[in-house]
Parts: sequence; structure tokens; C-alpha cells
Amino acid sequence: MNRRSTSYQAAKPKLSFVANYLADLNRSKELLLILSPVIVYYVIFHYIPMAGVLVAFQDFKGFDGIREFFQGPWVGFKWFTHFFDSLYFTRLIRNTLLLSTYGLFWGFPFPILFALLLNEIKTGLYKRTIQTLSYLPYFISIVIVVGMVHNFLSPQYGIVNIFLQKIGIQPIHFMLNPSWFRTVYIASGIWQGFGFGSIIYLAALSGIDPTLYEAAEIDGAGRLKKIRHVSIPGMLPTIIILLILALGNLMSVGFEKVLLMYNPATYETADVISTYVYRAGIVEARFSFAAAIGLFNSVINFALLVAVNYLSKKVSSISLW
Repeated sequence: MNRRSTSYQAAKPKLSFVANYLADLNRSKELLLILSPVIVYYVIFHYIPMAGVLVAFQDFKGFDGIREFFQGPWVGFKWFTHFFDSLYFTRLIRNTLLLSTYGLFWGFPFPILFALLLNEIKTGLYKRTIQTLSYLPYFISIVIVVGMVHNFLSPQYGIVNIFLQKIGIQPIHFMLNPSWFRTVYIASGIWQGFGFGSIIYLAALSGIDPTLYEAAEIDGAGRLKKIRHVSIPGMLPTIIILLILALGNLMSVGFEKVLLMYNPATYETADVISTYVYRAGIVEARFSFAAAIGLFNSVINFALLVAVNYLSKKVSSISLW
């Protein structure tokens, strides 16, 4: 019987790659149907617009519309060279990297710490109340958040400056002082996003086997040791994946928030690549120049993502692919 089954399996023809692929699609058609709106969204709004990177290698004026896009004069890397030689190149790179690095250094650990602390709360009502209050800032419009920041830091009636006056310190013009921009930007970003960012870490904590905590408690581990030896190792794959994604977006700073917060007085520390692209492309109508800067930024992000993913795979065996 074993010989017959073995000979049958050996004689059975192997399916081609295409046949296997089609069979997998047929088995997963329900899941693909659920996923189809997301696929359509990314195809229409992310992949099709990628054709626009050709503008970065043209002298595109926009007067002739789509015909100019296909028949416009090619200039090679002229706009990239123009950006590299620009007076603003060093400032833009420095500000973008500093805002992203400071935001990652200070902002990335907050959701992790909050999730660990929240996981230690056993009272259901108290825990849900804290969660709800921490999530609320994320759903507030960024325009309203920046308006609140302006009101809190106002030198005349802001609560922060009122407190400083109470302790004998002169009011500070936070929103007009370049040295305070990064602090205000990062602190407000942490306040707005740490609660919502903790959701995925709470999900990772909920997936940890409760018997591991029981075994650690039997071995005499207290709360801190259970967090150190059970909770954090259980969250580690999620932490590494999100850290890879964050490092892959190191050159991408929130355009809307910076645009709403900065002003000519704070350009020195606030002007980043995305806001400069807006001014060059939309305000000044230098479409090819702005497209070249945006493409340069995307290439750097992609290179960082690949490099960090490779290092993570070598060091921890955890990676995106």
C-alpha cells in the first residue's frame, strides 16, 4: 500500500506556479473581496500617481496639460542638482532629520510605556475611562490642535505664560521663537498620539499567554519583573516592526502640522522638506523642481526602510519581509 501511494505521488504531475497562484486566489476570494476597497484605494491614489515622477526629469510648466506631460522637454537631473546646490538644502535636511529623530526618540517609547501601565490596571471601568480620555486627542482635527497650542502658549492669556508669570518669569513668545519650535511640535505630537498609538501594543499584550504570568508569579516575580521578563518580550516583535516602519519614514515630517505652526520667524528651525515642496510647487508653480525634491525624499525613505529591515532581520530575525 505504501509503495502504491508513493508511486502515485511520484507520478502525479506538479502544478505550475500560475496554477498554484490561481488556486490560492480561488481559495481566498472572500478575503480578497473584503480587501478590494483598500487595493482600489492604493492603486488609484498611490500607484497610478507614481507616473508623475516623470515631471522631475522634465521642464514642466503645466500650460499644455497632459500633452506637455508626454511631450515636454527632458532635462535629466537638472532639478536635483539645483536642489543640492540650493541655499536651503542643508537647512531643510537638518530640520527634517532633527524633527523626525527627536520625535522618534521621545515619542516612540510613550505608547509602549502607557500600554504597559494600562495593562496593570485591573479595574475595568477605571481602565476604560483612561483609555477613552487618552484616545480623544487623536480624533481632534489638527487645525484645532494647533489652535489649542497657540491659545495655551499665548504670551498674553496663555495658561503656560500665566503660570510662568506667577513664578516670576517673563512671558515667552513660544510660537515666534525658533528655539522653541521643535519642543512645542514634539510635545504636542506626543500628547495627541500616545493614547491611540498604544492600541496595537495593548493588542500584543492581550495575546500573551496568561500562564506565563502565573508561572512568573510562582517563581516569585513581582510586577516589574513580570513586565521585564514576560510583557516586554511578548511585545518585542510588534515593537520592532513598528520601529522599522517609523525609521522608514524618518524623512517624512507631518506637513499639515508644520504648515499650521510655523511662520517666517521660525523658518530657521521649522522649515522642512515637505513644506518647502509646498511653497515651491503650489505657491511658486515650480512643478518640476518640487517633484524632484519629493522624489529625492521618497528615495531616501525607501533606502532607509530597506536598510533598517535588513539590519533587523540579521540582528533579531524579525522583519517586514
